[in-house]
Amino acid sequence: MSVAGFAAFAPELAAASDGFEPAFFAELANLEARNFWFRARNRLIVWALEHYFSGARSLLEVGCGTGFVLSGVARAQPQMRLCASEIHANALRHAAQRVPAAELLQLDARRLPFDREFDVVGAFDVIEHIEDDDAVLREMHRATVPGGGMLLTVPQHPFLWSEYDRRAHHVRRYRAHELRGKVAAAGYEILRLTSFVSLLLPLMMISRLAGHNRREDYDPLAELRLKSWPNIVLEKVLDLERGLLKTGLNLPAGGSLLVVARRSLHAP
Repeated sequence: MSVAGFAAFAPELAAASDGFEPAFFAELANLEARNFWFRARNRLIVWALEHYFSGARSLLEVGCGTGFVLSGVARAQPQMRLCASEIHANALRHAAQRVPAAELLQLDARRLPFDREFDVVGAFDVIEHIEDDDAVLREMHRATVPGGGMLLTVPQHPFLWSEYDRRAHHVRRYRAHELRGKVAAAGYEILRLTSFVSLLLPLMMISRLAGHNRREDYDPLAELRLKSWPNIVLEKVLDLERGLLKTGLNLPAGGSLLVVARRSLHAP
């Protein structure tokens, strides 16, 4: 079956608003390429992919949204087989424009139609939207070839919970030890777990915990509409932070967590 021209494995959920607001996708697609956080996160993900899984020839992105991460991987690794899934058909339209060569599927991340197929499986700020995140991690593990890798990013620190999280349909923000346990329970061996967006954590605390975040007219995309010079400055700060991470330093606190993990060669 297909939905909006994409092979569909969960067509009954293609227009659902659980997990994300479909109306935001068009504006989000326009904002991502200009926003410092999305740009810096892309560079971190691409670096982690190339550094830890240099021999990878295929990647599945679970919950690809509008395809911004996928497009970054496609530019850095043009020879790689790219497959991406998303529950929202509206988002897949944008992903198809960004990465025409990728295989795009509409499906439920809790039920992936793959078994030991991809060298690397990634989910980038996705599982915090899903109540049963453990099921998603188990399915990601099943889709990974033995010896293959997993990349994951999520928002960190429950104390940062704010109106932004509610409007973004987050279910949770993670503690590092909690995420470590979930990834290990899914069957992965953790190679690296570190915070990022650490140097900007004080600014993030001020922004997220400010009283105006509780207003009824709060706009969750407002903080993405930065003017040019703040974007440039903040992006430079995160570039500096990525340089620290490249040295092997693990940061203990930050707005987000990065996990790099591997499926054992002998995993069932």
